[in-house]
Amino acid sequence: MTTMTTKKIEKNIFLSENITSIISRLVAGDITPFDIAGACIDRIKEYENFSKVWVTYDESVIMSQAEQSAERLRSGKKAGKLESIPVGVKDIFNTIDFPTQMGSPLWKGFTPGNDAREVYYLKKEGALIPGKTDTAEFAVHKIGNCVNPHDVKRTPGTSSSGSAVAVSLGMVPAAIGTQTAGSIVRPASFCGVYGCKPSFGLLPRTGMLKTTDSLDTIGFFTAMYDDLRLMFDVLRVHGSNYPLSNNALSDEIRQSRKKGQPWKVAFVKTHTWNDSYEHSKSAIENFAAGISADKDIDVNEVKLPPILESSHTIHQTIYDKTLSYYFQEESLKADQVSDIMNEIVARGNDISANEYYEALERQNFIIHAMDEFFDDYDIIISLSTAGEAPLREETEKPDPALIWTLSHLPVISCPLFTSPEGMPFGLQIASRKYNDIKLFRFADHLLKMNFIPEGANPLPPIPEEL
Repeated sequence: MTTMTTKKIEKNIFLSENITSIISRLVAGDITPFDIAGACIDRIKEYENFSKVWVTYDESVIMSQAEQSAERLRSGKKAGKLESIPVGVKDIFNTIDFPTQMGSPLWKGFTPGNDAREVYYLKKEGALIPGKTDTAEFAVHKIGNCVNPHDVKRTPGTSSSGSAVAVSLGMVPAAIGTQTAGSIVRPASFCGVYGCKPSFGLLPRTGMLKTTDSLDTIGFFTAMYDDLRLMFDVLRVHGSNYPLSNNALSDEIRQSRKKGQPWKVAFVKTHTWNDSYEHSKSAIENFAAGISADKDIDVNEVKLPPILESSHTIHQTIYDKTLSYYFQEESLKADQVSDIMNEIVARGNDISANEYYEALERQNFIIHAMDEFFDDYDIIISLSTAGEAPLREETEKPDPALIWTLSHLPVISCPLFTSPEGMPFGLQIASRKYNDIKLFRFADHLLKMNFIPEGANPLPPIPEEL
């Protein structure tokens, strides 16, 4: 195996340089796959005891993958879109190289023997997989072991927190996770990184834990804004075998603002507004006022269709009933399952089939109502979360993230705001279902006009400062 060196690569490269730039240096021969893998390994060694990000991690695996990448490049093969780039994988996706334990002692050491479709897509483009990131039990509510990189006393977010923390600390430039309520947006908001939940169904769920069939959505985190579209293109389904999404994403008119008109932006406070902190409300109101000064953006404060006010109630009915079905076997071993999971299963068992079907019908009504809403608007802006991360033992306040999950909308959480204590929280932008490219184009405009940052914000302190 080629000797590893990290002399040519900056210590915090994944927090300061986008993936395309790193791969350009790789192809030019300025750095090697071992340099990139070494930077990942060094960063993990520096932060892992403090952060508790990795459920499983094997230095020899990532170095073996780096050797395979080096051999591809030596043989003259074209570099993949993620060639030699380390990517974190939430521990609910199947992986050949690591167990898939789903945050539960019941599945400790389980080896599925295959890669989830999304892991396959990552490897196909040359990505390195260092290990599996910490998750909540069964990707639900019981918080995992990893810590918020900005304040260890606060939560890092819900079930995809390990992936968000790995990106925030610069261990990897990107990581994948899932969102059934707010598990991409909340960790991104609380950890100060970019998070994207694409439209429901665009990222295939083959070979991973499923919890709620009409809600589960795969997404990803990046440190640098420029990497969002790249990750989306690698991970999403492509081609005419997926006619609804393919036709929508290929429709240039649909994916663009109307010619000669500004971006039509709806600022929505949602029914969760009263749960938000006053400084959070002021932050997004000031942001809305600021972008209104841009001649290319027309912002209006708008109310959502009334049925959206019942989003959290509808979501809980679907969520609890489906979890009680999927985890009925685990619930028979109640002593090895968390109290909160047992409570959810018990609630779900009390929900009748008719109540569940009615909730699904109401979800479909919401999806259609939001599709009609976007007849008049290109983009929605809202808070990602009620504000900064609460203490670990506190329950997270209601926020808009769940609403857009229920509606199947694509969203990006931008690491824009900081609280009076210096803790991050995010701006959330959303667009019509399957208008993911339009969403990226609006975000591109925000970046161009310096309304959102290029990378993670704020950068976390070193462990000794916490």
